[in-house]
Amino acid sequence: MGLVSLASCKSSEIAQQSKTNTTLAIPSPKTVTLDKNFQIATGQTTYVPVYSHIYHDNKKAIFNLAVTLSIRNTDLTNPIIITSIRYYDSNGKLVKQYLKQPIQLDALASTDFFVDRDDKSGGLGANFIVEWVAQTEISEPIVQAVMIGTDFQQGISWISPGKVIKSQKREQGAGSRGVSQPAIKSLVDS
Repeated sequence: MGLVSLASCKSSEIAQQSKTNTTLAIPSPKTVTLDKNFQIATGQTTYVPVYSHIYHDNKKAIFNLAVTLSIRNTDLTNPIIITSIRYYDSNGKLVKQYLKQPIQLDALASTDFFVDRDDKSGGLGANFIVEWVAQTEISEPIVQAVMIGTDFQQGISWISPGKVIKSQKREQGAGSRGVSQPAIKSLVDS
């Protein structure tokens, strides 16, 4: 009987330890202010398709999904500045603006934004528009969404990669100092 009690206490300790180990402190990205001296060398606007729900059972039932937008700075040494994250619904109407001011994502850092499973405001054709800039040429960040849902012992999940729809780069010949707005050229990716 004492052995059973001891084993019971031991498994309780293990369960308590595993709960403690899964709670991680995630630092918030640093907010920044872009002033007239900020020199943009590169930047992008990325479209990320997301799904707040999908249909199943011959479109008779809706399977709700939670969405996590993940932005990962892949550059080994330089930060990026995320200037805007906007969430749109199936009709192209703005649902939510996620940033009040730009945030800095340090080298190899990542951040995420969440849409609750019960939030159906986006609909089947929801999307995020993510805009970022950097002061030097950098390795492009990875911008993607993860959708996940579970119901009745069934679970689904998948990743939806972002697509760059607009790029900006400093024009050739523009110096590294005093780059004016006309020297930043917007290019549409094909």
